[in-house]
Amino acid sequence: MLATYPYHGHTFSFDPAAPLDISLPLGPGKNQVNCFWAEPVEFDVIRVGNFVGSVAEGGSTNYKRVHVTPHGNGTHTECYGHISPDPEATLNRCLRRFLFVAKLISVEPRQQTNRDQVVMLADMERELRPLWPDSGVLPEAIVLRTLPNHKAKRTRQYSGTNPTYLEPELAKYLADNHIEHLLLDLPSVDREEDAGALLAHHAFWQYPEHIRQTATITELIFVPDEIEDGIYLLNLQVTSLELDASPSKPVLYKLV
Repeated sequence: MLATYPYHGHTFSFDPAAPLDISLPLGPGKNQVNCFWAEPVEFDVIRVGNFVGSVAEGGSTNYKRVHVTPHGNGTHTECYGHISPDPEATLNRCLRRFLFVAKLISVEPRQQTNRDQVVMLADMERELRPLWPDSGVLPEAIVLRTLPNHKAKRTRQYSGTNPTYLEPELAKYLADNHIEHLLLDLPSVDREEDAGALLAHHAFWQYPEHIRQTATITELIFVPDEIEDGIYLLNLQVTSLELDASPSKPVLYKLV
């Protein structure tokens, strides 16, 4: 049975039983995607007196502590609190809706004179068109898949490799066109080492002049090749952490 989702006077249909998960799982060990020199994810068994939180070790239940760095381990979503000293700027307070009309776009980065690989405004601008001719209506979210799309993105160790990033003008263009949520299969919208400038982060959140408090950036997603470019319903799932970022699980549903 199809469900419907209204958007700007148009009613989309989608199959709620056909989710497309574009998150990367969080697991222990060094074979998980990692960036910015974060320690690998760890799952530690809780031991208190005679209690052991492991059924495999004879305990009655599994009871473990999780060590994770949201910005460095796996798929994560962040708010403007990432670049703000405001203690109130947490993802749990900024992200209040979880369903959005999104457009999946695949773009090949361009090599710059310094050999950096950068996703350019000119290439994205061609793809960011109104959902219906002459409507002026754009999606609320953009899902960016960089090409070529290697499965190695699932386990890549990005630290110290100067990964692909966005041209700051592209981030500004998305903000100017009221794109509230940006999802991409890269460790960051900015260069790995940029002396703390974080130009694309600042441009997307329009920080600090006109802060877009409800806007989010989701990094380290993975969109398999079989998911075609097009329009989707995005369900952006996060944990209720009072932090600037959280591990997340973005799920797409094809809209028709």
